[in-house]
Amino acid sequence: MDFRNVAIIAHVDHGKTTMVDQLFKQSGIYESHQEIAERAMDSHALEKERGITILSKCTSVNWNGTKINIVDTPGHADFGGEVERILSMVDGVLLLVDAAEGPMPQTKFVVSKALALGLKPIVVINKVDKSDARPEEVIDEVFELFMTLDATDEQLDFKTIFSSAKEGWAVKDLSEPREDLKPVFESIIENIKPAKFDEKAPFSMIITMLDVEPYLGRVLTGRIQSGKAKVNMSIKSLDLDGNTIESGKLIKLLSYEGLKRNPIDEAFAGDIVAIAGLKEATVSNTICDSFITKPIKAQPIDPPTLSMTFSVNNSPLSGQDGKSVTSRLIYERLLKEAESNVSIKVASNETNDAFEVSGRGELQLGILIENMRREGFELSVSRPKVLFKTDDQEKKLEPIEEVVVDVDEQYSGSVMEAFGLRKGELQDMKSSAGGKTRLIFYAPSRGLIGYHNQFMTETRGTGMMTRLFHSYQPYKGVIEKIRNGVLISLGKGKAIGYSLANLEDRGTLFVEPGEEVYEGMIVGEHNRGNDLEVNILKGKQLTNMRAASKDDGIKLVPPRKLSLEQALTYIENDELVEVTPNHIRLRKMYLDPSERKRMMKKG
Repeated sequence: MDFRNVAIIAHVDHGKTTMVDQLFKQSGIYESHQEIAERAMDSHALEKERGITILSKCTSVNWNGTKINIVDTPGHADFGGEVERILSMVDGVLLLVDAAEGPMPQTKFVVSKALALGLKPIVVINKVDKSDARPEEVIDEVFELFMTLDATDEQLDFKTIFSSAKEGWAVKDLSEPREDLKPVFESIIENIKPAKFDEKAPFSMIITMLDVEPYLGRVLTGRIQSGKAKVNMSIKSLDLDGNTIESGKLIKLLSYEGLKRNPIDEAFAGDIVAIAGLKEATVSNTICDSFITKPIKAQPIDPPTLSMTFSVNNSPLSGQDGKSVTSRLIYERLLKEAESNVSIKVASNETNDAFEVSGRGELQLGILIENMRREGFELSVSRPKVLFKTDDQEKKLEPIEEVVVDVDEQYSGSVMEAFGLRKGELQDMKSSAGGKTRLIFYAPSRGLIGYHNQFMTETRGTGMMTRLFHSYQPYKGVIEKIRNGVLISLGKGKAIGYSLANLEDRGTLFVEPGEEVYEGMIVGEHNRGNDLEVNILKGKQLTNMRAASKDDGIKLVPPRKLSLEQALTYIENDELVEVTPNHIRLRKMYLDPSERKRMMKKG
């Protein structure tokens, strides 16, 4: 069968998953009676809740006898490990760009990977039906972006399509009638030619995605690079150095058709398939005929820039919510994650009770923690730390991010001041779509930890900020502490409304009456720079004297409840986030006040 392999790449919320939904509908994937789920490719619970794509997924549609394998990839840079793997098994990309926002940092990130692999994009200017759309200007911006990324002359001569994925139409010229997505299908078939593979050579493929299914076990997805795969053939897997990991039989061969994986007997070079039968092989390994000794070269993956320490939850309230509370279970779960997610690294300490987990960013690690708590895990997590390097002269280097900020003009001053405090350097300032100002900074990753909440407050929720790893540069110096101190509970029990009311003028509270607290738990933010130990378990003193008038009912300001990501970026280096299936609590690393003071003296 004739086929094409294409990836859809874009910045967050530029419409790629919606575009795939529409391609499904118009290619006849769905039966006439079948109920169609919106954002069908975003099947993961967190994807539906957050409206973002986290995991890459493969599917296919059939257009006039041509099988089009489509991969929907994440747009957020924290999941860049997914993007890099996927691009190695496609022959072209559909680059979706918002007709108002234009190319954004994550667009730049993914496009640079695609261009480096020699892929020629088809540019889809999406959401041209928006009131603030500026499609012609956006085309020029895409061209400038390609120039900046050293695109070849062939890549600069890209095809352009204008579309509204939401309304289900696309045109090659804005003057044409707006009917359906036929121009997208035609452009894929005309402009993305399948790579040439040797079908007579021995079978080989590289693994780019890994799933685990109850009945099949490990399901490995990739593109066949040579030969053909047949059910029950003898195969083996090789690591990047050519070492044999295991040998076995190809028990099941699966082809992507719509949202399903259907069993087939054989598949040929160039097609994207999934296989089952191996127990050890993982992402970036080569699966091949038993006599092949040389692995397929894998695309290098950018290193992690951030790490957190995961440890057992040892608070006085541990074990009340979760089922998985031991260090062994936590470690096994982290290794399982690292196996399928190549951009996450896991290392244990000498006593095996804490684990250093490194990744691309706060969002990626936050998603992992959220998944673990939903699976019944309890754990303590440290503040994110950036990973430093040293150059040839042993000088300290730190990760720098390119940050693009779109804000209303009246907020640009406070944003520039905030970046200045965080050692950020302004690179560009210009008018943006919708009457906003676009600011571009280079800022140290460590200075941006915890800033997003403040940014949203400063811009009254109207600002947009996107971040992208830029490079390692010389250490920018000490960044002064910006957060206030915290209110720390002195005892264990249930918070009393009377005590909380007396503390309201000392700061912002995180707990409410009746909530379980313990010694060393953070119960609020102090309105000054120092930490303050407080007693929130003390009730009102009762006397035998009758009050002249009835006591007024206690009215408390609703407590400030932090989300998981907010909590992770709020804490300081001497603090932890206690994560359980039902609670997110903040606490000091050392719960006992005397031990805390002793450790502070030690630095």
